[in-house]
Amino acid sequence: MTSPTSTPSRRRLPREARTRQLLETSWTLIRDEGTDALTLGRLAEAAGITKPVVYDHFGTRNGLLAALYEDYDIRQTALFDAAVAAAKSNVQDKARVIAGAYVDCVLTQGREIQDVLAALSGSPELAAVKRQYQEAFIKKCAGIFAPFAGPEGVSTASLWAMLGAADALSDAAVVGDITEAQAKEELRLTILGMVQRSN
Repeated sequence: MTSPTSTPSRRRLPREARTRQLLETSWTLIRDEGTDALTLGRLAEAAGITKPVVYDHFGTRNGLLAALYEDYDIRQTALFDAAVAAAKSNVQDKARVIAGAYVDCVLTQGREIQDVLAALSGSPELAAVKRQYQEAFIKKCAGIFAPFAGPEGVSTASLWAMLGAADALSDAAVVGDITEAQAKEELRLTILGMVQRSN
């Protein structure tokens, strides 16, 4: 990961590698200086490249924030899917694994993702991006819990409540209001209660 205070040597990278470098540099800037400091100009400076290169990749600051959220979601989804696939085929283990994977993903990214999410909520365009990923997650969870729920499955309202609890508990663990273990256990119990109510 490139430090925003260093001046890397300029070299041509394939587009995908350059995008990855810019995303990693952005995460470092957010961690070290906060989201307000993340401008396309500051990113170009930290990455040791010219502004037009950054504009070519993201277009606008909102485009960069959306790309950061997508980057986070792709990694979160991969970890989540692997954990769920490895879980035993019972609701107790699925709930335990989902709770653990969700909290772990947020804690891994820490304060940086909270800052990006706050910035996303400030723009209707970016809030729509966030909502798209939330809806995909809810749909995935509905499928995971369908075998353990009643004939109508887990309600959409319950799934949104679970997601809200997952975010709130993870946020509380990030800032140290509760422990990681407490966040995971409370979310596990919330998931189990949600599925039991659907029967």
